[in-house]
Amino acid sequence: MTHSHTTSLLIELLVEELPPKALRKLDTAFAQGIWNALQAIGLLDGEASQLTHYASPRRLAVHISKVSAQAPDRTQATKLMPVSVAFSADGQPTPALLKKLAPLGGSELLPLLRREPDGKAESVFIDITTPGLSIEKAVQQALDQTLAQLPIPKVMTYQLEQGDNVIPGWTNTHFVRPAHSLVALHGEQVLRVQALGLQAGRRTHGHRFETKLDAIDLHHADDYAQRLFHDGAVIASREERRLEIERQLAAKAAALGLSIEHDDALLDEVTALVERPHVLACQFESDFLQVPPECLILTMKANQKYFPLHDAQGKLTHHFLVVSNVAPEDTRAIVQGNERVIRPRLADAKFFFDQDRKRTLESRVPELDKVVYHGKLGSQRQRSERVARIAQAVVHQLSLATLPFTAEARDEFEVLNSKAQQAAYLAKADLLSEMVGEFPELQGIMGGYYARHEGLRDGVAIAIEDHYKPRFAGDALPRNHTGTVLALADKLETLIGLFGIGQLPTGDKDPYALRRHALGVIRILLEKNLPLALPELIAQSIPVFGDLINNPTQALLAFMQDRLAVLLREQCYTALEVDAILSLEPPRLGDIPARLAAVRAFTQLPESPSLAAANKRVCNILKKASDFSEVLSVNVDKLLEPAEKALYACIESVAADAQRKFAQHEYIASLQVLAALKLPVDQFFEEVMVNAEDAELRHNRLALLARLRQAMNQVADLSRLVA
Repeated sequence: MTHSHTTSLLIELLVEELPPKALRKLDTAFAQGIWNALQAIGLLDGEASQLTHYASPRRLAVHISKVSAQAPDRTQATKLMPVSVAFSADGQPTPALLKKLAPLGGSELLPLLRREPDGKAESVFIDITTPGLSIEKAVQQALDQTLAQLPIPKVMTYQLEQGDNVIPGWTNTHFVRPAHSLVALHGEQVLRVQALGLQAGRRTHGHRFETKLDAIDLHHADDYAQRLFHDGAVIASREERRLEIERQLAAKAAALGLSIEHDDALLDEVTALVERPHVLACQFESDFLQVPPECLILTMKANQKYFPLHDAQGKLTHHFLVVSNVAPEDTRAIVQGNERVIRPRLADAKFFFDQDRKRTLESRVPELDKVVYHGKLGSQRQRSERVARIAQAVVHQLSLATLPFTAEARDEFEVLNSKAQQAAYLAKADLLSEMVGEFPELQGIMGGYYARHEGLRDGVAIAIEDHYKPRFAGDALPRNHTGTVLALADKLETLIGLFGIGQLPTGDKDPYALRRHALGVIRILLEKNLPLALPELIAQSIPVFGDLINNPTQALLAFMQDRLAVLLREQCYTALEVDAILSLEPPRLGDIPARLAAVRAFTQLPESPSLAAANKRVCNILKKASDFSEVLSVNVDKLLEPAEKALYACIESVAADAQRKFAQHEYIASLQVLAALKLPVDQFFEEVMVNAEDAELRHNRLALLARLRQAMNQVADLSRLVA
């Protein structure tokens, strides 16, 4: 065995055009799969080996530096059997042991056996050395494993065309797209490996139309990217190609005095469609700008993979950019071709918009009876009616939290409820429009446009447009009160209804996007600091479903709590801080940021560690006190020791102050006053025996600790701050 011969390894699979939305995952999985397999075998040189992966529409490739030609031998301790089974009473090997050794080398191995403790007894062990794999066997094994585990969205079955690199006898093959050639080079050496019916060689092919050479013979694994670029007109690295597209897009937009909206998903998809990008500027007739920009942008991005351009004010212009896979000297034919292709798409969008505006949203509402929302929950119209009733409950809760409730406030809530009812009634009507039928992503947005066209109050139109918000992580929240109420009602209806019929998310599967809906409710309550209690919102919403659902309160609140904990940890709060707050299940989520800030400030106090530890000790004592009822109050006459009297006096003083500040939502101040408890709490635990033999005395001291816990744990459960 030798490690002296290390050089670079290249593996490339040349295929038909890969599905663009899958390329990123295929690229990562292919490269990482080969790397992990070779690393496990022992062919890589620790940190010296470097992984580079390449992926284009027509190829998956991996380059690894410093790969050994031979893996090291591996010695592994193998347990044979217990000593009592392996040897007779006089120490001779038993037939069972000899039979076990036979395939390994026979009785000659007896001197190599050793005895080692194995639990309560002793067992016989032997070190077995396995020869390291050669580079060819290792790469073959790595290829087989990696190709079998690729995240292929849909497998194709195809027949190989007979050629120089096709293994005779292969017919039907299964892969994401038909594969044409396989390259496997270790330095200059071609490895005798095969995959998908192809025998590895050193020949690859460049760009379909712009390659300088019909076939490119690679002399060394390190030549790959450079030869493909210079002779094959291909930027093999997906990341480098993406950066080049970004650079060209920015330069072309700047040359026009316009700006481009960043879109990672579109950029990834276009990167997976071209091997040598060339950005061109195109335009369409400015008359189309009368159509809502969202429609035009979606048409350009989703259907044509074009990049829209905006002016300095952020308004959509009639210019757009195309990423071409070819770069002829005269680009007019490509530009005109793309402009010709986009025109009927935009004309369709304009036609849909014009046709939709011939009918009112209200005229479409009865037709929602025919649109099934869910087999167990009825139609979209029935759903809209439930949303309206939940919206009314939300407005009612808001009104209850408004003090003093003046006649002016009553009038404002009546107007808010009226707007919310109208918006809820019309919010789903755009599902029956031509535009939303073509572009489901525009639901809500088009409803807002059509509502404005009909002259509805702007607050209602905005609410219809915003009631799906936030649609995704980081999305904006609804802009007005009506939209906020409607968005809450819509999301609560979805969550309660689907949880109520048992349609809960499982693992990675969440077909109804319930995690997103839950996060939407949480963000609205949290970031808008609404005076609404989540348990009450759910409780008042459940009756609108009648007998359609079972009560999902417990499961839904637990689900929301989990989503909230994840969100808060993502905002850089520690798990202990989050747990300290959420363990109290605060009904008003809008309070949580202030509570978290208070906990963080409390942990900076010098008294904090001692008080948190004491709090945990108190909780443990009360938990173990099986004969104690927390309804018992402290009997002052039975406080005998000076330390317990001092603690009681301090609690009464501190608790009143902390409670007053807590009621005023001054959470930092409410926790800070607890610092005065440190000395009397420490003295109490040093001088007082809680578990006294006298039952009345013991119960009184437990009641004192329960009072202490109650006083300390209003803002957060401080015992949770101790790991």
